[in-house]
Amino acid sequence: MKKLLYTLSLLLLTLSAVAQFNNNIVIAHRGAWKAGNLPENSIASLKQAIALGCHSAEFDVHMTADSILVVNHDHEFYGLDIEKSTYAQLLEKKHPNGESIPTLEAYLREGMKQKKTKLIVEIKTSQISPEHALTVTDKVYTLVKKLKAQKWVEYICFSWEVGIRLYALDKKAKIAYLEGDKTPAEAKAAGYTGLDYHFSVYREHPTWIAEAHKLGLSVNAWTVNDRAEMENLISQKVEYITTNEPELLFEILKEK
Repeated sequence: MKKLLYTLSLLLLTLSAVAQFNNNIVIAHRGAWKAGNLPENSIASLKQAIALGCHSAEFDVHMTADSILVVNHDHEFYGLDIEKSTYAQLLEKKHPNGESIPTLEAYLREGMKQKKTKLIVEIKTSQISPEHALTVTDKVYTLVKKLKAQKWVEYICFSWEVGIRLYALDKKAKIAYLEGDKTPAEAKAAGYTGLDYHFSVYREHPTWIAEAHKLGLSVNAWTVNDRAEMENLISQKVEYITTNEPELLFEILKEK
């Protein structure tokens, strides 16, 4: 009896330690920034996505000339080419709210303070070379593993090869492809766990959502800011919708 109680106690402790993420379809694109006029891909926009209760906050990762992983959408940060600039040079620029460009480590650590909103890492396609993007991929995965952030993190990428590299690094990782030029069967065979295509791709290929679901792939659509398109995708039972308007998407979900 004591042994059974001890086992049950361990099980309860384990379950309580597992991240229990929000069960909705809302992914905040570059964080939740628009309504509050926050900088995209900032710590502030991450915190707002968490406060709203989004399932995930999406963000973009580059590597500086001195091999520091940083979070920003464009290849430039207020006029500085990220891949050709040192981290110290980037620190000379500030977001309008006073924030510096976040390092990936700082962003992940902030996100790991809670267990409700997932962190969707987009590994940006490098302007230097495809091989450089694979180097960045290796460094991103090494950091995620070092921080033990695997429960929080899922990956997206436009580079087909980056996704294949991630699958080679971690067969359990959730990886979605962004480009929209592969069939669900091709994505599945390469180790991807989801499609993450622009909503227009699903219009051009109206069977792909059903095909993806049949193969066990998740389906996300980006970047959906229109009520009608949100409702159309919800009716097709997509798992996620990436949007600059998470408040609007929550409003629609409440009406269902």
